[in-house]
Amino acid sequence: MQVYCRVGVVVDDPAAVAELAVQRLREADIDWPSEQDTVENAVAELRTDLVQALASVVDPDRMLDGVPGVEVRRGRWWAERGAPSPRFQPGFKEPG
Repeated sequence: MQVYCRVGVVVDDPAAVAELAVQRLREADIDWPSEQDTVENAVAELRTDLVQALASVVDPDRMLDGVPGVEVRRGRWWAERGAPSPRFQPGFKEPG
């Protein structure tokens, strides 16, 4: 079964979003020596790229948290600025 969801958001505090993304990145179980990037480079990128920071804090597992008998198995999500992506228009129409 598939659940499709598109969410438009307004970010009033980009710094708060970035700091949450940084916090979650630092708490993540990542073996940094085996990565091409360093934690400090990744942190700097999150602090300067609101779209990436926002996408990194999206948690599809929580969308159906507490619904009996339902488990999120996989997902695909991204964030981008601007109008809705034509790649994700399964029957949605703009209001008006």
